[in-house]
Amino acid sequence: MAETTVAEVMAELAALEDPKTREVNEKHGDDHGVNLSKLRALAKRLKTQQDLACRLWETDDTAARLLAILICRPKAFERDELDVMVREARVPKVHDWLVSYVVKKNPHSEELRLAWSADPDPVVASAGWALTTERVTKQPAGLDLAGLLDVIEAEMKDAPDRLQWAMNHCMAQIGIDHAEHRARAIDIGERLEVLKDYPTSPGCTSPFAPIWITEMVRRQHDK
Repeated sequence: MAETTVAEVMAELAALEDPKTREVNEKHGDDHGVNLSKLRALAKRLKTQQDLACRLWETDDTAARLLAILICRPKAFERDELDVMVREARVPKVHDWLVSYVVKKNPHSEELRLAWSADPDPVVASAGWALTTERVTKQPAGLDLAGLLDVIEAEMKDAPDRLQWAMNHCMAQIGIDHAEHRARAIDIGERLEVLKDYPTSPGCTSPFAPIWITEMVRRQHDK
């Protein structure tokens, strides 16, 4: 099979571009107009191609970068490559997918979690907190959960949006997964009132931590 070129892929992405999709995405800071189901279908057809993924990332095009994340080999990246990529990923969807689909599966994820959590760039720091949230749920052994709540209590209220969101998620997850810290997580949430007035669609759970924690714990008990 002939190797797929970046130009061919970019032409396909351009053909999938839809103005209405772009309009919706741009409200969330995502500057692309490709339907994500169609993007995933294209990724499925291309299969895993690490070299192509790296070349698509270099285009700095949002849809191309999302596709690159879907066709790359997460374990193939070196620590420093991922550090550069997370600093380049300023578009929310690219940032979220990079952390969720690539960094979490990479052998350097713990090293990066520790480095990023203390980074002065709030978007990079939010990636560190996202990795911490993953550990709160899946590998809490060795984490100082009380210490994490101390940091959240001191810094979340005044943190920039993306970092605040990531810290809030971590706090909620501590409250959901660790009963011994639940009352404190809810108390911090009630006092700081972060995301208390966040508009929530019908049928969705509010990201306001006291509501979020209580609802998720109720669902666990109902199972």
